[in-house]
This record gives sequence, structure tokens and C-alpha cells, in this order.
Amino acid sequence: MKRGEVWWVEMPPPAGRRPAVLLSRDSAYRVRAAVTVAPVTRTIRNIPVEVPLDQSDGMPTRCVVNLDDITTVPKSLIRQRITALSPEKIQKIDYAIRFALDLG
Repeated sequence: MKRGEVWWVEMPPPAGRRPAVLLSRDSAYRVRAAVTVAPVTRTIRNIPVEVPLDQSDGMPTRCVVNLDDITTVPKSLIRQRITALSPEKIQKIDYAIRFALDLG
């Protein structure tokens, strides 16, 4: 597991199984029982807390990472790797996190 990867995650109800981007620092995956993720959704609102993904990012359809819904999940609920995002896409995610949390 590595920050910026997209994995299938068993999210708490009602979301269920869905893709999510891993957000925790890389060193956390070896020692933490739970990690921070952001869900991926096909509901696109075109707002600053969303980062678009598509086939060029390794996703099967157009979708967005929703940084308004950052959550922490047990590592045991992280199932299967889908893709790894580019450094440029991770930069966009970092910007959206700052926007979502009003960090300037």
C-alpha cells in the first residue's frame, strides 16, 4: 500500500464496496491498523473538493475523488489495488484536501 493508490475498500454502510484513494503517509501502512482514504464516486459536481479521474488514470470510467468525504478505515477493509495515480494527480488531491479543510 502506498499513498496515491486507488484500492477497492469495504466502506461503512451505506456506501459499501467502492474505490478509494489512499491518503495516509507511506510509513503509516506498515504500523497503523487504520488508514485515511477518500472515496471515489461517479457523481461529478465539478467543485474544488473533487479531483477528476478517468481511463488515463487507470480507472474504468469517469469519476472523481471526493475530498469532502475523507474517512479513516481499518486496513483489513482494504481489498484490491486498482491503480496508482501520477504525482501530478496527487498534487491536485493535495490541493483539494487543503481546500476541503480550509487550510489556505
